Amino acid sequence: MTLRCCVIDDEPLASGLIASYITKTPFMELVGEFSSPKEAISTLLEGKVDIVFLDIQMPQLNGIEFAKIIPKSTRIIFTTAYPNYAIDGFKVNALDYLLKPISYEEFLNAANRALQWANMQVQAQPSFQQGAASETIIVKSEYKLIQIHVNDILYIEGLKDYVKIYTEGAEKSIMTLISMKTLEKTLPPHKFMRVHRSFIVNISKIKVIERNRIVFGKTHIPISESYKQAFSDFIAQRTLSSKTEDVTD
Repeated sequence: MTLRCCVIDDEPLASGLIASYITKTPFMELVGEFSSPKEAISTLLEGKVDIVFLDIQMPQLNGIEFAKIIPKSTRIIFTTAYPNYAIDGFKVNALDYLLKPISYEEFLNAANRALQWANMQVQAQPSFQQGAASETIIVKSEYKLIQIHVNDILYIEGLKDYVKIYTEGAEKSIMTLISMKTLEKTLPPHKFMRVHRSFIVNISKIKVIERNRIVFGKTHIPISESYKQAFSDFIAQRTLSSKTEDVTD
C-alpha cells in the first residue's frame, strides 16, 4: 500500500524536511508541498491525499481550524513547535502529534501508525456476495474474518468509527471497524432500512412497532425525524386496515 501525502507548513525549511522524509519512505508518495491551507485545499477536496502533515501556527488559518474542514478520508499528523496544542490536535482525530525539530525516527513511527490505520480501513471493508438464498457479508472482528448471512441480521448499531451487528439467536453482537454509510450501501436496500443516524434495521425482522420505536426484545430502536417519512411510507404500504394509524407519532 502507498500512502499519498502532502505537507502544509509556512516555514520552508520545516516543510522541506518533512517532504524529504516522505520521499525516502518506501510506502509514501509526496503529492504536494504547500505553504498555506489555502494553497492545499483544492488538492485535499479532490480526495488525492491520504495523510497530511500539518503545521499548526500559520497566518490567516491555523492548523487546528483547518483540520475541521479536511475530508474525513484524509488523516492528519500535526507538526508543530508548540506542545500546548496536543489535546486540541487529538480532538480533531489526528493520528499523531510531532514536535519540531522532528527526527526521521520520530517521523517513521508516525508514518507506520498511519500505514497501520490505512491497512485497517482496507481490511475492515466487507465483501458482498449475491445469491438466491445465501447473501452474505464478510467483516473483520477481533482479528478474525466472520461471514454473516444477511437474513440473520436483526439490526446494526453505529458507534462512531465502529458498528455492532446484532444477529438472530446470537448472545453477543459482532463489532467491526466500518462506517454506517458503507454498510448502508452494501446491504440490499429491499431488506434493510436506516431509521436513525445510529441504526439500520432488517425490515423483514420487525415484529413490533410502538409509537416512535421499533422493538427487538428488550431493545427499543428510535425512529428519528430524518427517516420518519420513509419509514411511515413503508408501514403504510404493508398495513391491512381501512385507515392506517401513524405508529411513528
